[in-house]
Amino acid sequence: MGEFASLSRHFEVWAAADPERRAIVQTVEALAGAAIQLATLIGQGALAGALAAVVGENSDGDAQKALDIRADELFLAALRATPVAVFASEENETALPLNDGGQLAVAIDPLDGSSNIDTNVSLGTIFSILPATGSVAGPAVLQRGTALLAAGMVVYGPQTTLALTLGQGTCLFTLDRAQGCFRLTQPAVTIPKGHREYAINASNYRYWDDAVRSYIDDCMSGTQGPRGENFNMRWIASLVAETSRIFARGGIFLYPRDSRPGYQDGRLRLIYEANPIAFLVEQAGGAATDGERRILEIQPDALHQRVPLVFGARDKVERVARYHKDPHSIAERSPLFARRGLFRA
Repeated sequence: MGEFASLSRHFEVWAAADPERRAIVQTVEALAGAAIQLATLIGQGALAGALAAVVGENSDGDAQKALDIRADELFLAALRATPVAVFASEENETALPLNDGGQLAVAIDPLDGSSNIDTNVSLGTIFSILPATGSVAGPAVLQRGTALLAAGMVVYGPQTTLALTLGQGTCLFTLDRAQGCFRLTQPAVTIPKGHREYAINASNYRYWDDAVRSYIDDCMSGTQGPRGENFNMRWIASLVAETSRIFARGGIFLYPRDSRPGYQDGRLRLIYEANPIAFLVEQAGGAATDGERRILEIQPDALHQRVPLVFGARDKVERVARYHKDPHSIAERSPLFARRGLFRA
């Protein structure tokens, strides 16, 4: 393992004696330590108890599982000894004050993909670190993604990995289970270009707007359609797993708004899901939008604000944006997917 630097060693050079960077380092290391504890708990599965048991619901009415609560408690406890002034979590209705005098704010989804706890599909943690400005309830977390100082996601799968950006590219760390630390295994993640994969929940096809349906129609029509290429569809239903796949193989992920009640503004949360994922993706050479606007430039007005999310290889994300902005850029449908074809009424 000597050739793979530990997370702490990697930080030594970056932070040096800079006080703001040292604060970020302390915060990331605390989050990484809690993630290692959570990885152990997840790895125990049913041996750790009924982790998927529904124990309540959050402020948006989503079911809270036992593991959601335990994950939230782990990260909150880990950050008590850090320079974090504000803790904003999916599991809490409001942001919580943490440490007086702290200069940072953390926004976190402690357990992404909790609907998959019982299915042995990858779960994750998504977090972002911002400057703590203003009050706990106000500007401390309600900042554009362009203000992010760092962002990361942990994937609890066959490997436990930490994707991290400090605004100078995206790095990938892998958990060394024997030593109990993360080690740098990919210093510079670059999203591959040219790969013909897309991820979307196709069961919602009838609820999408015309731009999204047109984009997917073009992909599904393959070599006989306007794209002239065959595409593969992927859908893991785990945001962190989808992001990991795009880091490794390229392509595009779409979770668009649709016409169902509660989905008109999208479903993913801007502050602690879309923003950190967008920062990671952009720093890996990709792009992230709500279909039209750059995610990191959207001004949030509520902690749990929802947003559509489209991210991946830049050229593919930009094509989706063109379909939204200019109907004339939408290619002609093949007969199978025409407006009055098999998949249109």
